[in-house]
Amino acid sequence: MMGYMSALSAASAGSGEIMEEVEELMKPGVLKAFLSQLPEKAWNLGIRVLLAVVAFFIGVQLIKLVRSIIRKSMNRANAEVGAVQFVDSFVKAAFYVLLVLMIASSFGLDAASIVAVLGSAGVAIGLAVQGSLSNLAGGVLILILKPFKVGDYIREDSSGKEGTVTEIQIFYTKLLTFDNQAVILPNGNLANNSLVNVSAEAFRRMDIKVGISYRADLRKAKEVLRQMLEEDEKTVKDRDMLVYVDELAESAVILGVRCWFAQEDFWSGKWRITENCKLALDGAGIEIPYNQLDVHVKNG
Repeated sequence: MMGYMSALSAASAGSGEIMEEVEELMKPGVLKAFLSQLPEKAWNLGIRVLLAVVAFFIGVQLIKLVRSIIRKSMNRANAEVGAVQFVDSFVKAAFYVLLVLMIASSFGLDAASIVAVLGSAGVAIGLAVQGSLSNLAGGVLILILKPFKVGDYIREDSSGKEGTVTEIQIFYTKLLTFDNQAVILPNGNLANNSLVNVSAEAFRRMDIKVGISYRADLRKAKEVLRQMLEEDEKTVKDRDMLVYVDELAESAVILGVRCWFAQEDFWSGKWRITENCKLALDGAGIEIPYNQLDVHVKNG
């Protein structure tokens, strides 16, 4: 009970002090002085805000100019597109942070104090942005180790996402799929997981399978398909072109058809060869059977 009364007395004393300060501010002389200075303070604040806005827009234009100079310099040096994009995004982020700190200092905030506060809170900030730092480190590793570059077709194993690399930014890499969808992958994932660079080599092997009837002439079928491969204009003639028996399945003999294409011709070639297998076998009178089941009925 005594503690409660003490707390109540302290609260009452604090309230009394606040009321005294309010009464002091509400005195005619003090209030009049405050109101007389208000227009000047508002005018000064407005001028500083206007100057800050002007400084921001000038800074934005200067940042664009610097980025343009850096990009042109790197392009003249024949730097890779991915390296140019990464450096450009890094310079953009760094200069915008510097611009914000400069504008903040114009309002009385000390940039050194801000940095000191950020440094003292480094552990908490590090935990908060550890994902971004991981992506930044991943972007640096991609830039140095070059597991892929802009224009390569890659497939990321952990998520199964795949597409053509269009951008390598400071925190992420952008892919474009065959159906024209943009896929954004964090650089940290790409650096820490396995991926397949489909277009790393100049040529790519194509394998398809086609089934023929057990009643068909196997040697004739193989010869028809091999001739079809040799007559195709885009197959690479100095690499293996094979037609082989891959499997003796329940309803068909499965033939494997293998050849090589240049990377840029792979998909169109695969689709064309698949169609030509059907047309060539039809032209030779060789049946491509449906799945079938023979039923034997035994009387009595």
